[in-house]
Amino acid sequence: MEPDVLGEDRIAPQRAYVHITAALEGDGACIAEARHLAADFLARAEAVHGVPVPDRTVDLTQLVVSELVTNARKYAPGPVLLEVRIADGAVEVEVWDSDPVLPVARAADPGRVGQHGLEIVMAVVQGFEARREPVGKRITARIALPDEPVVDIVGRRAR
Repeated sequence: MEPDVLGEDRIAPQRAYVHITAALEGDGACIAEARHLAADFLARAEAVHGVPVPDRTVDLTQLVVSELVTNARKYAPGPVLLEVRIADGAVEVEVWDSDPVLPVARAADPGRVGQHGLEIVMAVVQGFEARREPVGKRITARIALPDEPVVDIVGRRAR
């Protein structure tokens, strides 16, 4: 199902950012759609707005989007809302779903099969917030954008 893109490129007081919001419904295909939306958005932010977004940040953003949307589809009935924005030197991924139960990261267990998504997200983000909404919950994860260009081991600017 094609996501419904609700908004892009807005300015808020004291916090300029660009964003994209999409309503996702359907089966597992919406998870791949969400990853592609996030990557396309970050590519546009770099091309159109001049925001440097290293490939590593794109990869981490896609991973976080995938894990959060997967959990929302798995545990909550109905649509999922995804917002990806660039604000205050970070990529923020926000996922809303209809289930009011807040996620809890489980203790690491190498013998456990599955249910490691939240552990993975917590390991790669710089900030994480889960809060109940009047209906459902909203999860926000922050992935830092580097202040300086990333340099590889031989001193070349990495992408």
